[in-house]
Amino acid sequence: MLVWRLSVELRHGQAFSEATERRASRIAGGLLFALALYVIGAAGIGLWQHHGAEFSTPGIILAVTAIPVMYALSRRKLAVAHQLGSRALRADAIESITCGWLSFVVVLGLGAQLVLGAWWVDSVASLAIVYFLIKEGREAWEGDECCCD
Repeated sequence: MLVWRLSVELRHGQAFSEATERRASRIAGGLLFALALYVIGAAGIGLWQHHGAEFSTPGIILAVTAIPVMYALSRRKLAVAHQLGSRALRADAIESITCGWLSFVVVLGLGAQLVLGAWWVDSVASLAIVYFLIKEGREAWEGDECCCD
C-alpha cells in the first residue's frame, strides 16, 4: 500500500498524492481496526477456552527477536512519516509498534504461565493494546494532519 502511495507521488506529483495519501491512510486505519478486532477475538477465545499461549522454541526466538527489530523499524518509519507528512506511513509504523508490543505480551504471557501458571496473562495483556490500535486507527481513518512527533 505504501509503495503504491509513494509511486503515485513520484509519477503524478504532490497534488495527486494528497488524494492518494488520504486513500492510503484510510486503508491503513482500516487495517488497524482489523488488527484490533483480531486481538479482541483471539483474547476472547483464549479467555473463553481457558487457554494460554503455547510454547515453541522457534516461536519464542521469533517473539524475542521481533521486540527490538520492530522497535527499530517503527522508529525509522515514524521519522520518514514525519519528513513526508504521511499519515499512512505513520499508521504503518503503528502496526510495527503493535507487532513489537504483541511480541512482548507473548514473552510476558509465556513467562507468567510458566512461573505462575497464569494462563490468562497473554489474553488480558493483549487486550490492553486494543485502545492504542483503535485510537491510531481512528486518526489514520480521519486523515488529520500528520502529527508524527
